[in-house]
Amino acid sequence: MQGFLKEEEILENNKQILFTIVKRSLWGNAAGIANEEIYSEMRHHAIAALPAFCLSSLGLPPELEKEWKKYTLQQISFYTQSCYEQSKLPISVPYVILKGTSAAKYYPHPECRTMGDIDIMTRREDFDTACKQLVGGGYRINNDIYKEISLSKNNIHIDLHRQFASLNNPDYVKFLDDLIIENINPSHALPDPVNGLVLLNHINQHLEGGLGLRQIIDWMMFVNQCLPDEKWPEFYELVKKIHLEKLAAVCTRMCEIYLGLPHREWCADADTALCEQLMDYVLACGNFGNKKKSDTDISENVFTHARTPKSAFRLLQRQGLVNWKAAKKHKPLRPFAWIYQLFRYASKGLKRDHAISKVMAEYASSREKAALLDALGANILAKGLVTYKDGKYVKD
Repeated sequence: MQGFLKEEEILENNKQILFTIVKRSLWGNAAGIANEEIYSEMRHHAIAALPAFCLSSLGLPPELEKEWKKYTLQQISFYTQSCYEQSKLPISVPYVILKGTSAAKYYPHPECRTMGDIDIMTRREDFDTACKQLVGGGYRINNDIYKEISLSKNNIHIDLHRQFASLNNPDYVKFLDDLIIENINPSHALPDPVNGLVLLNHINQHLEGGLGLRQIIDWMMFVNQCLPDEKWPEFYELVKKIHLEKLAAVCTRMCEIYLGLPHREWCADADTALCEQLMDYVLACGNFGNKKKSDTDISENVFTHARTPKSAFRLLQRQGLVNWKAAKKHKPLRPFAWIYQLFRYASKGLKRDHAISKVMAEYASSREKAALLDALGANILAKGLVTYKDGKYVKD
């Protein structure tokens, strides 16, 4: 028991150090003393480049400081490369850049925001042209799914979006996608209020699979620059049209409590217990869920998604089509993909040691996760996401 308490104290202490370093990096607060565990944790959350300008004040051992600096320089170099490739995109039709540099611009040092893919959206009638121009410019198509085509060149990955919004209601998705398209302009950057909706939708989109601090900090830095109390009423009129106003308030209040965001009255009534639950969940997941064990993550997601017979069938059929090679080759087998996936899940779950107890624990965890998402007003795959097909938004 004493050892367990000591471990709990260490985890809590490391969490507070992590928060202190984020505050130091973004707001210039007093420095904390970091260690290898903090460095690893920040990498899990894709925020290890944030302290680039204050590493010397973190009391790091020489070898760790050297490694951390090397990693930071790599991230800054990749940011520079991404900006260069982005400025040279071979696209002549109007387009807009989502997230990435459009989020980094709110940071005190944009180059310290870890970059991922370059996300692009065009007008619907220009999508095919943009794809052909990218391919003609040397980009290779890696994947083509209903929402986007993924391409790459020179270690730069581009997601060309047919649809960006990821929500449960066709009207909400159409509203946000239309708003993005209507605001495409020669700067390739959205107006701040629309950009804020994009960043909030990004949080909502990845909450279920696993969300890290990078997406939370993107939102926080937008709020810091663009959502003082006097601008909230205007933004509220937009955000309520995609029904993420509660998520906006809870995320913002959470950033005030843990990450140093200056106070705003418009989120003062957000439930602090819900803020704590959300932060614990974010810390447990890491960026895109990379801290979670794959078998546990799969089991939790199955239970979270399969809340009704319809949603369970939808999940099994969708994943079966992804995993069953025979169904990909032979069309008559595709209606039975759910059966294949059912046995696949059962086989993987029951082969583990202490399988029954693990399944029961994962079921309980999935209920907690679903309750958190419901309380936040976030989308859940079990409710059926919306897809853009044949010029219309339809619920899956």
